[in-house]
Amino acid sequence: MQVKDTFGKYLEEAIGKDNALVAFSAFDRAAPASVRMNPFKRAVPLSGRPVEWSPYGIMLDERPVFTLDPLFHAGAYYVQDSSSMFVGHAFRSLLARLGPVSGRPVRVLDLCAAPGGKTTDIAASLREAYGEDFLLVANEVMKARAGVLAENVAVWGDPNVAVVSDDPSAFASLPHFFDVIVADVPCSGEGMFRKDAKAREQWSEDNVALCQARQRRIIADVWPSLAPGGFLVYSTCTFNRFENDGNAEWIASELGADCVSGDVVANDFPGVISTGYGYSLVPGLVEGEGQYCSVLRKHEGNVTPERNGRKNESRMPRGGRQQEKGTVPREAGSLVEGDCDFRLRGTTVIAVPRAVSADVHTLGGCLHLIASGCAIGTLKGNVLVPDADLALSMIFRKDAFPSVSVGLDEALAYLHRDPVCFPHAEKGYLTVEYETLPIGFVKNLGNRCNSLHPQGRRIRMDINK
Repeated sequence: MQVKDTFGKYLEEAIGKDNALVAFSAFDRAAPASVRMNPFKRAVPLSGRPVEWSPYGIMLDERPVFTLDPLFHAGAYYVQDSSSMFVGHAFRSLLARLGPVSGRPVRVLDLCAAPGGKTTDIAASLREAYGEDFLLVANEVMKARAGVLAENVAVWGDPNVAVVSDDPSAFASLPHFFDVIVADVPCSGEGMFRKDAKAREQWSEDNVALCQARQRRIIADVWPSLAPGGFLVYSTCTFNRFENDGNAEWIASELGADCVSGDVVANDFPGVISTGYGYSLVPGLVEGEGQYCSVLRKHEGNVTPERNGRKNESRMPRGGRQQEKGTVPREAGSLVEGDCDFRLRGTTVIAVPRAVSADVHTLGGCLHLIASGCAIGTLKGNVLVPDADLALSMIFRKDAFPSVSVGLDEALAYLHRDPVCFPHAEKGYLTVEYETLPIGFVKNLGNRCNSLHPQGRRIRMDINK
């Protein structure tokens, strides 16, 4: 691929000829691996250097086999491209402008959330800024990808994240509901050129035009759900101006917003290019795969009443407070920390932080709610069997069950669902811990254990390599 072809011209228009030449020289080189730590779980001693725009990002010296690290399975960190972390930086920058919200939690929508890198970054930033007083809705329209998103959110462990699967147009049923919308929209994928040769072959002007139109439709459809004065973080993993600055300009002029990227987002990072409406990160100038990010603020206007959930009460079998009297065992409250409401989803007991329970109730009546709060256990007769998600959750009460500490080999055997045995530990349900972090539960029978690690999460590769 030469700089003089059509893509080269697009790239030159977006970031300049000299920068385009640098980018092309980097497309055939692999990007270094990077991770982002979970600040609400213990620090992980990974060797590397900080990602400049992320307080918890690390550029690794070498790429380990993450699957063979129990701390990865415990949600202690998330593997994420360093360029993608710039969206989290933009989000943290605007929180100072957003400030506190009176009388309810701050509400944020991650519109195109799978597989969950930006979701977990945003969740950590919200928890640091607002404690329990936030609700993050992570959406993915594709059902299979929504399942992956829900798994990654569960492993991260923040109960204030709700996962839904809906078309952007469905959010119009929640007028002015969200204070911030983050939209990392589907794009032509020029940021994939570095690791996927097929992405280069499939690139075309027609595909760029198709993506630009689809991106505008996505933002226009979700726009009614953003509160007047609320923020939109618009991002792509592509570089051309049509899908980036062109769309940011269109959003501002056609939907009614001001571009505030330069006012809100601090950018004194070498290699990050200011494009007029946002910022572009391209390989060669930065170490990651590339990213574009713009921040816009919706114009103030007449505010229509927010939906408070009461009108939909009869439609909410998944709602936060709704439950049959006496169906949730009293012991459920002893398994979690903080103030929660409990409900049943089939035979699964769900704990939802009370600060967001009413809002989760509202979501359940308007959207396809896949997961919310924390699944703490399954009722089998009169017995509450602890759920694997509980061990990973930030609201898990660590002294709820006796614990057993395991080393690396035994932790991998447990995660592989090989037989494990703890003959000297207490009988009954045990929390399995690796380096002080829970990784799951077993039922200890003395001479053997029944594993409660889900089949769908088990390590499938050979752990003896």
